Amino acid sequence: MRASVKTRLRRGLRFARTRARELRMIGKALASTKHPILVHIIPMRQCNLACTYCNEYDDFSKPVPLPEMKKRLDLLADMGTSIITISGGEPLMHPELDEVIRHMRRRGMIAGLITNGFYLNRERIERLNEAGLEHLQISIDNVVPDEVSKKSLKTLDGRLEMLSEWAVFQVNINSVLGSGVKDPEDALKIARRAVELGFTSTVGIIHDNNGQLKPLGAREQEIFEEIMELGKRSFSRFNEFQHNVARGRKHNWRCRSGSRYLYICEDGLVHWCSQQRGYPGIPLAQYTPEMRHREYFTEKFCAARCTVSCVQQVGILDNWRDPQNLKPMPMTPPAPQPQLVQIGQGRGDS
Repeated sequence: MRASVKTRLRRGLRFARTRARELRMIGKALASTKHPILVHIIPMRQCNLACTYCNEYDDFSKPVPLPEMKKRLDLLADMGTSIITISGGEPLMHPELDEVIRHMRRRGMIAGLITNGFYLNRERIERLNEAGLEHLQISIDNVVPDEVSKKSLKTLDGRLEMLSEWAVFQVNINSVLGSGVKDPEDALKIARRAVELGFTSTVGIIHDNNGQLKPLGAREQEIFEEIMELGKRSFSRFNEFQHNVARGRKHNWRCRSGSRYLYICEDGLVHWCSQQRGYPGIPLAQYTPEMRHREYFTEKFCAARCTVSCVQQVGILDNWRDPQNLKPMPMTPPAPQPQLVQIGQGRGDS
């Protein structure tokens, strides 16, 4: 299916505006290290699927109330955050997600969304258009669903066609390689289909429960390189670290999680990333500039074998400066200040 002339014009206009904002974001990030570049925020931990390799969902959590989501977004905007990506769980299950996106845009932040795609239809795509969404990513794990993952090309292809026809935001399809993927050729078929539909294409490498790499086999490495070539229109062309990941090599970089990248869970706590939840574990409202500054200079023990692509992408902007010479240390929220009560001494004191 081909997008209408009106949709293509709207898409082109939003793309131009988004790309201009992204360039300003890069300039701002190069000029100052005192603000977050990218934040992943979780409005909904519950998911409608149960992919066996995933450790980022449950089947019972309630959505974060809209007023609380707005409060968290305001805190992030006040920090100077450039991009917020909504993730989960499955964020499209949140009943007020459109208003969450609108609030992000009202506060001047680039709005992204990671979804499994199962809740997409024409009406939902138009709502995301109107809310101002700028980026959407779907990870597709196989061509035909199996016991590991239902996120298959067979299941989602009709929704991809709807996105190609109606979405005015940018769409990226992420295929995967690594442990748990039965047929690595699936990743190549998925990537080619994404490009055919006019989307960008990236490839991820399935990590263990700590986000650490699992080296690819020889044929998997060949497929990885071919998909990277297909993805030249996306920011994946800058992800040189992934070539090290594919070969099981340690990567020398400076992870700025906790500072330039933040992961905000459904409880409103700040974490290094989705795979290192629990540290520092500070409520966002109590996460001070001093804490962000310390994390900027903290060397992360998991960095050399990390596969978390979004954190690596953020690191590109700062890898050339400011060596990290601090070690992780326990963080506790600042203690509330006691209210001072002055007691008069019978001489008019107050």
